[in-house]
Amino acid sequence: MLTVEQLYNKLKNIRVGNPCCQFTEERCKTFLPVIERIEQLKREKNAIILAHNYVPPQILYGVADHTGDSYGLAKKALESDAEVIVFTAVRFMAETAKIVNPGKMVLDPNPDGGCTLADGITAADVKRLREEFPDHTFVCYINTTAEVKANCDVCVTSSNVYTIMERIETDKIYFLPDKLMGENVKNFLRDKGAGKQVEVYDGTCYVHEEYQPESVDQVRLNFPGVRVLVHPECSPGVVGKADYVGSTSGMLDYVRESDNDSFFLLTECGLTGVLESEFPKKQFVGTCTTCRYMKANSLEHILSTLENPASSNIIELDPEIQKNALRCVDKMFSYLKD
Repeated sequence: MLTVEQLYNKLKNIRVGNPCCQFTEERCKTFLPVIERIEQLKREKNAIILAHNYVPPQILYGVADHTGDSYGLAKKALESDAEVIVFTAVRFMAETAKIVNPGKMVLDPNPDGGCTLADGITAADVKRLREEFPDHTFVCYINTTAEVKANCDVCVTSSNVYTIMERIETDKIYFLPDKLMGENVKNFLRDKGAGKQVEVYDGTCYVHEEYQPESVDQVRLNFPGVRVLVHPECSPGVVGKADYVGSTSGMLDYVRESDNDSFFLLTECGLTGVLESEFPKKQFVGTCTTCRYMKANSLEHILSTLENPASSNIIELDPEIQKNALRCVDKMFSYLKD
């Protein structure tokens, strides 16, 4: 059983600047009764908790069975033999778990699990675009609803978007909904001489679009030798100044394997907190931005959802939508086979 000391040792080095992500031993003590009850319910209901790197740290280190980025958690959902999957992130990720596990109960404990990318495009938008671009392969970022995935050809994540876009057989592609990621992929394909024609939808992540190239310049000036790690949802101007571009799991691996001592991360604050906890001797500089949707998750919401899930917590998909969305997600996995 997790102790206050064990939890505090994991959380004490987190200093990302947001009061909700700073911890004292006394605060950690208040989490323990809720954590113990959640663990009891997990055993009783054969449930697992999947948590994205951006959710509050007390969830990641208190009750999560698996943590990671969208791709890693989608794989864990697919591989799980649990009867109940609690997906602590945002709504579209819980839907993805249901897509690959139609026979299991998938629960979303987040009372505000929106996403500016997923909320910015509908299935009707995709159908209209497919009429406008009938010869294009439609590629959707995982940050989309099940209905949108069901109307696309292949799904991608931030960890595999470059690989899959290069491997797609057709030369005409429509990428949605992230405009900035789409522009970064277009630049990548151009530099590779791939000769693909890529159309891009006009959506953005409100967290990542805030970052500006000037921020990178200022941090490099103030911290000589710093390594700059950037999420591909950032603008091409920011990506062009990075030492590494990739998913949250990719960034974590980069820091783990690097001999460098100083890093600047341009992604949601949650990952900086994870890295501060895992690598307390390394320095993480500059500022980060909090996603209000990811941070809406809490231990209390997980507990109430496990105890007595409301209809809004239970992910239900129309069978036809589930089938077509699964085809889209399965296509992603097929492109990644060696």
